[in-house]
Amino acid sequence: MLSPATPSLSSLAPAVRDAARRAGDLALPYFRAGAQTAAKLWYKGQSSPVTEADIALDLFLKQHLTELLPQAGWLSEETADDPSRLQQSHVWIVDPIDGTRAFASGHPDWAISIALVKDGRPVLGVLHAPIHDRLYEARIGEGAWCNGERMQASATDPHSAPKVAGPKPLVDRLERGVGPVERLPKVPSLALRLARVAEASIDIGLVSANAQDWDIAAADLMLHEAGAMLTGFDGSTPIYNKPVPSHGEMIAVSSRLHPRAIGAMRA
Repeated sequence: MLSPATPSLSSLAPAVRDAARRAGDLALPYFRAGAQTAAKLWYKGQSSPVTEADIALDLFLKQHLTELLPQAGWLSEETADDPSRLQQSHVWIVDPIDGTRAFASGHPDWAISIALVKDGRPVLGVLHAPIHDRLYEARIGEGAWCNGERMQASATDPHSAPKVAGPKPLVDRLERGVGPVERLPKVPSLALRLARVAEASIDIGLVSANAQDWDIAAADLMLHEAGAMLTGFDGSTPIYNKPVPSHGEMIAVSSRLHPRAIGAMRA
């Protein structure tokens, strides 16, 4: 938990929830359902889109979250990395719009993702999907919730066809190992894909290599608190706030289904 010198998670949570909702309100004027965003759009590198909405939300969240916990470091997709975060026990890890490509094209599956990480693992997570009007949240040891209702990962019979979302090559690989699966459309926001495993609308979520801390940290805690796991195919648990904040291929699945599913991905 937080040290006596810092606010408790329960006292931080309402303010973080409010910040996520307010960030969603900032994004909505730029969103055009089924059409290209009203925001200015450019690209990082060759293919990673950024909009003025991403930047506006990033600035807003950095200001508000830093005020809540000034001693915490900061890691965000849209902020130049400050290596001083590596010296901090607590770090905010934020994706102001997870699923920018979806947001920019008018697809509803995008979200604001906020995690507070302590010593490499998330202790507080909030994920807000404004178009779906769904707010997911979790605190370490206290459960995971969506719009005030407790989440519990799928208890699907391990011998039935699981509902799977993720990149086609990984779904193909899983199916070779476990037999027929129900293929769901790939959810463009990785954070939302994982949160939907926590709420049991997806049984297994698959993740390509090179996911970043800000894509997965908040949803990782939700999975853990909902009775699920996010691990590498070797069974390792993600550690956050490392010098290079990226990860290999991963799987999100209920603890009950994890041994069978991960065995298929190792085969």
